[in-house]
Amino acid sequence: MGTYVNAFGPHAPDTTFVSHSFEEQLFDTGEVELNYVATGDPTNPALLLVPGQTESWWGYEAALPSLAEHFHTHAVDLRGQGRSTRTPGRYTLDNMGNDLVRFIDGVIGRPTIVAGLSSGGVITAWLSAYARPGQVRAAYYEDPPLFSSETRPIVGQGIGQSIGPLFAHMAKYLGDQWSIGDWTTMVATTATELPSWLGFIAGLFGLGDTPPQNLKEYDPEWGRAFWTGAFSAACPHDAMLRAVKVPVMFTHHLRVVDETSGVLMGAISDLQADRVRQLVPDGGNAFEYKSFPQMGHSMHGQDPQLYADTLFAWAGDLGIVPR
Repeated sequence: MGTYVNAFGPHAPDTTFVSHSFEEQLFDTGEVELNYVATGDPTNPALLLVPGQTESWWGYEAALPSLAEHFHTHAVDLRGQGRSTRTPGRYTLDNMGNDLVRFIDGVIGRPTIVAGLSSGGVITAWLSAYARPGQVRAAYYEDPPLFSSETRPIVGQGIGQSIGPLFAHMAKYLGDQWSIGDWTTMVATTATELPSWLGFIAGLFGLGDTPPQNLKEYDPEWGRAFWTGAFSAACPHDAMLRAVKVPVMFTHHLRVVDETSGVLMGAISDLQADRVRQLVPDGGNAFEYKSFPQMGHSMHGQDPQLYADTLFAWAGDLGIVPR
């Protein structure tokens, strides 16, 4: 274990990044450079993949070959992740959504399906509501923390009763842009400073002797913006969902609510999912809900073929790809 002050980020590529089997490219939005890869026949329907928080584009790497059979696929690093720009003080849902509005215009250049996991699923919901008319054909929310990533949601648990304390813990000891980098103390205090129910989740995040690759590529300020509420402060989730304008598929994965404490172990509770299922169709949009209670948070990571098959079948039902 050790201390990694300012050790990771685009300013330190040799200690931060590893090579991959897809060619990485950069797109300049005017504020940030977004790192991305593209694969598949450009004549196929366009697909944009939006990773979850602490996940770089290569979280989709195992799914890309199957997706490339049916789609012209782009997978991006959001601001604050991977090789994309760090933006101190500017990690908000609106900013990240507008990054992808510019990306769709400047790189993809035609209407696209957007599919996002976790925080990327919330950003996908933003695009399904607020992208420019005609940019988004359909949106796939993969286990998104809608409502549960807000500090005071209109329904169910907020960030304080879900994964938020873990984000706060990482931000405390690692600092914005890894400016503190005290990995040793962060790991050592996980058992004493975090609620016991978060111990399992912390293990999944790879809090071991050294930082895992995905966290080397992550700006902890992003998590702090979730914990403080700054990320969604200007974009209430209920208003966003009422504004959705395209067909939506929502896959809901493992979730458990502790009866004693009321905390949510998972991305979104059944109660919160029911509210999503009410608000999106109320706007006149086609909506498909699929429950995978035995599936971990990332279907595309755990079962890439099931992920690709699920996405393809839904796109076929919409007439976007041939069945």
